[in-house]
Amino acid sequence: MSQHDPVAEMTHRLVLSGTGRIHLVEQGSGPLVLLVHGFPESWYSWRHQLPVLAAAGYRAVAVDVRGYGRSAKPEGVAAYRMLDLVEDNVAVVRALGERTAVIVGHDWGATIAAGSALVRPDVFRSVGLLSVPYAPRGGPRPSEVFARMGGEEEFYVSYFQAPGRAEAEIEPDVRGWLADFYAAFSADTMPAADAPDPHFVSRGGTLRDRFPVDRLPVWLSEDDLDVYAAEFERTGMSGALNRYRNMDRDWEDLAGFDGSPITQPSLFIGGALDASTTWLADAIKAYPATLPGLLSSHILDGCGHWIQQERREEVNEILSDWLASLR
Repeated sequence: MSQHDPVAEMTHRLVLSGTGRIHLVEQGSGPLVLLVHGFPESWYSWRHQLPVLAAAGYRAVAVDVRGYGRSAKPEGVAAYRMLDLVEDNVAVVRALGERTAVIVGHDWGATIAAGSALVRPDVFRSVGLLSVPYAPRGGPRPSEVFARMGGEEEFYVSYFQAPGRAEAEIEPDVRGWLADFYAAFSADTMPAADAPDPHFVSRGGTLRDRFPVDRLPVWLSEDDLDVYAAEFERTGMSGALNRYRNMDRDWEDLAGFDGSPITQPSLFIGGALDASTTWLADAIKAYPATLPGLLSSHILDGCGHWIQQERREEVNEILSDWLASLR
């Protein structure tokens, strides 16, 4: 008897957006739940959530964000600004024959989900954020903030800014780089607290200089790594990295939303060992003002950045309970 494979029960589709196709994977029927991945991942990061949400009575849909996987990879850095990604998500909802959706995102996907809820509250009726807290637009230009963070070193977001620079580090060994990057921010394989921080680059060095190289995190099998690596070996890294290269454009585009809260029913789940949780602790404390519709907030002890893969059972339970509360 063959082993049950939940991934085989998922349906792959291509739908049209404003600048091309969006690849998505769906399972189940019922209210639409749109799942948006982060960097450097794909729809596959939601493989543990799709069957659970489908079984709970939802139409669970995980997209490949523009520039990733089998979705369109338009030319030009500016094609990856937040407002375009929001419209991609709206196009997916419309193409699936729906008027509204719950949107849930992880990492960059959390920021994209928040932007979607902020800009198009008529479409996205509630929002779930994993790993990266919501912080309203405001303050100085992002590139200026990141330039000040490194001191004698360079913050990774600044390192990613120049087209071709990070690609030159990553693309000669995509699989090895991804393995090390995932390990660097996983609870069981991240560097010791007194080791050099993998979010920073030594002047003249590479990001990978700071990554652990001994083993894969427990949540990532060799087969899982093959899935991620195959996509980036085919597409290259520029589409994914271009998201980082639009942060100043987003700051300009969203000036009309300066300081704006997201008022829809919301959820936040963070990992206690994730730098996104600790560095943005003030953003979490501000939730009564910035996420007044927050229904559920959780910090998972002993958890790193890849939260829905590291702690899939806990995340599935929290997501299911939150979605049930929306009904």
